[in-house]
Amino acid sequence: MTITTVSSRTFNQRPSQVKEAANGGPVIITDHGKPSHVLLSIEEYRNLTESNKTIVDMIAMDEDIDFSPPRLSDSLIKPADLS
Repeated sequence: MTITTVSSRTFNQRPSQVKEAANGGPVIITDHGKPSHVLLSIEEYRNLTESNKTIVDMIAMDEDIDFSPPRLSDSLIKPADLS
């Protein structure tokens, strides 16, 4: 997927070319150099809006990760000096 950036002037002058670019990925339209709008193909828009997934479903991992943090060695543990 390619992300394309065009100015609002280019968008107004060449709408067919910008729409064609949106078939390959999002097109960011800028006003005075700052992003203001995004043009998507209808397929991409539907993929984003018709999903019944929650945010938890979207960030959930498909696999378990084995995480075993290193244990502190006895040499690093020192009794407190309370004198």
